[in-house]
Amino acid sequence: MLTTNTYRRSACVAGQSVAREACLRVLLLAIGACFCLRLFAQTPDSLTAGEPSKSWTATTDLKSNDPNPTRIIESHSQSGNRTVDKQSVQIRGLDGRLVPYQDIEGETVQVDASTVRTTTRTFGRDASGAKSLLQVTEEEIHTLPGGGSNVVRTTSNADLNGILQPVQREIVETKRIGVNLDETKTTVMLPSINGGLAPVLKTDEVRKRSANDAVEAQKTTLLSDGAGNWQVSEIRQSTIRQGTDNRTTDERILRRDAEGKLNEVSRVVSKRSESNSGEKRAMVETYSIDVPGKTPDGSLHLVERATTVQRTTATGEQITDQRVEQPNSGDPDSGLRVSILMNDRMQPGPSGVQSTHTIQMRDSNGSFGVVSVDTTKSDKVPTIEVQQMP
Repeated sequence: MLTTNTYRRSACVAGQSVAREACLRVLLLAIGACFCLRLFAQTPDSLTAGEPSKSWTATTDLKSNDPNPTRIIESHSQSGNRTVDKQSVQIRGLDGRLVPYQDIEGETVQVDASTVRTTTRTFGRDASGAKSLLQVTEEEIHTLPGGGSNVVRTTSNADLNGILQPVQREIVETKRIGVNLDETKTTVMLPSINGGLAPVLKTDEVRKRSANDAVEAQKTTLLSDGAGNWQVSEIRQSTIRQGTDNRTTDERILRRDAEGKLNEVSRVVSKRSESNSGEKRAMVETYSIDVPGKTPDGSLHLVERATTVQRTTATGEQITDQRVEQPNSGDPDSGLRVSILMNDRMQPGPSGVQSTHTIQMRDSNGSFGVVSVDTTKSDKVPTIEVQQMP
């Protein structure tokens, strides 16, 4: 299964030539985003007070051409209406041993039948290994009658004195505005020069379900000019068509140019299918007006094709192969060529799950070489769950 971790690893692999510290910062930001998404995804599975507790741990070793490895240790526990997730990132210290670099701790509490509160704390380490609080994100979700919801998410950073200062607040309101018609409004607030937080970005997304289970959506992004005026910056239009064993998504992105006109700058078409044997296939094609190594001509061109195949063997092992095709920047008119190969193997067992993620990239000579092999061992007992394709 292709997950956020796959893109996280790909980002670091693509940056092998940059400094290790810069790549690690990108890695940790992606890890934090993935961690928060995982907490959010676990919210519906919160246990009631009468259910037994659940817990598991997992250790992932990220090894690439970089001689300095990274280890991620995760733990998850559930008890009653409370869920706790912890993640520790370790890097090699001066003495060659792995030492703590960053810790992320998340706690989700089912306050009542309609309210879920999540707190995520990020800690850093100084030269002596001492732990210090860097950031806190507090999120509260209220489910409303009729299927709507309100979400307030506030992020605070610690200043030089260790005092938390709000740096971002996000308010998301979803409601039904008609038959088969939903609207989601989002407001993002950032620090103002006058003190406090002020809105700087708004989005308005309308989703309509039509015949044959098709879903049409339009998301409009507006930016503030600082004087109380709002201007449309981007429009995303998407159509999702769901069949018995296939799904197609077509998304178009329009952005404002230097003259203030909205023009289509990108298009993403994805197709997913599942065979009678359970094999899942996905193909995502990305079109853009920007082609590496080529002067923009105002037209859309195919700049990436990602093909993913997922299958399960008779022993229960899940195998996912992905091939990414991109233009050759030295000869952009020659079409796409395979540039990245990824393979995921996950073997469940009675005592947990073991998985391996391998990335190969094309070098300057046109040959493929292994640049990263990540291994994960978890004592989480596998359960039947829905697998998502990219």
